[in-house]
Amino acid sequence: MIVQQNVSLKPYNTFGLDENAGFLAIVNSIEDLDEIYQTGRFRSQKKMILGGGSNVLFTRGFTGIVAKNEIRGIQIQNETEEDVLVSVGAGENWHQFVLWCVEHGYGGVENLSLIPGTVGAAPMQNIGAYGAELKEVFHSLEAYEIKTGKTVSFFKEDCKFGYRYSVFKGEIRDEYVITKVFFKLSKKPVFNISYGAIKDTLDQMGVDELTLKNVSQAVINIRQSKLPDPMDIGNAGSFFKNPIVERLHFEALEAEFDDIKSYPIDKERVKIPAGWLIEKAGWKGYRDGDIGVHEKQALVLVNHGMGRGKEIFKLAKEIQKSIQNKFGIDLEREVNVI
Repeated sequence: MIVQQNVSLKPYNTFGLDENAGFLAIVNSIEDLDEIYQTGRFRSQKKMILGGGSNVLFTRGFTGIVAKNEIRGIQIQNETEEDVLVSVGAGENWHQFVLWCVEHGYGGVENLSLIPGTVGAAPMQNIGAYGAELKEVFHSLEAYEIKTGKTVSFFKEDCKFGYRYSVFKGEIRDEYVITKVFFKLSKKPVFNISYGAIKDTLDQMGVDELTLKNVSQAVINIRQSKLPDPMDIGNAGSFFKNPIVERLHFEALEAEFDDIKSYPIDKERVKIPAGWLIEKAGWKGYRDGDIGVHEKQALVLVNHGMGRGKEIFKLAKEIQKSIQNKFGIDLEREVNVI
């Protein structure tokens, strides 16, 4: 295991924030996790597991050891005429895994193309986009139990998936390190183009016959048209969750704002796009020095170069206060703040 001391985390987070770690360890195996958690060398250090760094905001340095999960490998475990069970190392890049599935004709994750981060981070918050969620293709996962050093299996019901939620963000947060994820994918995919923008984009692409590659490319085109590339502008994608409100609350807002966007959850609840709320409150395109709100997508907070995490966090809190004052809605962060 490679361990470096006093390392800048700037290359390891998509906001491009220049904060230091006391130690940075590149983890390639269960044995590396044992060395970090079970032996004396690092036992007294504070610890943090880092995947792709696409869902974290560093507001300060981390004095302990940051363990960068690089556990790799994609293997077919079982297959039938209908579907295939694939195991994927938690350190694999999520989008590269999606492209691998598309190339092999395995359906189920094509709508989740170009989501940043690693495979191991995907079930933690039940990633979702364009009418699809990870839980729909999730079979199980293996996780390293920090307290005992044992490998524990979690199946779908164990994870208690919800909207951008799993038990790994809730009751057992920081107790496990996800090492491998198993996906059940279809060899006879049913395409999901119900999200309006996908169908329109496919039409613009001149697609006559649906394929996994076409749907994936449509999603990529949509995301690239709306979301900034972290290589160009530091960001962590959607900073806030789309809030879910009671229908009576929504109807009161609808009476005041006739252009309000919404998606029904059930008879009693409605989801409102956080980006619409933030834009309506006047934040879209806001900039203060090197930090701000993206000009095309109000849901994305950005670092234009030399911004600091604490400045972005302050801006996020100001936006939350603004949305509460204007709409009576509490915006919840999707990004983890360190």
